[in-house]
Amino acid sequence: MKHALTAFLLGLTLSAFGQASVAYYPFRDLVTVSTNADRAFWFDARVQTNTLFGSLSTTLCPMVNVARKAQVNYYTGLGIRFNALNGLDNRDILEGYSLHVGVRIKPLTFMPNLRVAFELAPYARKDFKTGNLQSLLGLVYQFSKK
Repeated sequence: MKHALTAFLLGLTLSAFGQASVAYYPFRDLVTVSTNADRAFWFDARVQTNTLFGSLSTTLCPMVNVARKAQVNYYTGLGIRFNALNGLDNRDILEGYSLHVGVRIKPLTFMPNLRVAFELAPYARKDFKTGNLQSLLGLVYQFSKK
């Protein structure tokens, strides 16, 4: 069921965005959908895939590329994490904030749409009393208009 939902979301994304990218971070069970990450400013939406209804934590991240080269993009951005299911039992839907610093590398010149992403993201709960340093490693596919 989880894979069918992921495939549906990916298909919906492809029809909505001509130059979107989809990333999967297997060690964090995270799927992201982004606008064109090759532009100076872009937007990333992240959803946890390790559970269907237990937690729908979603992070929205406006990003900026600080350096763009032929084979690599360095970026940073702020994230706001929320969980819509928290509203069902009268908890605050806002969960916390994050700062993202990462790189997207095009390792294969004959497949420029395939990228490897590495990111560090300090995360703090909404009250800033606790937090952690998240590290992400995953694969990205950048769709392009025909």
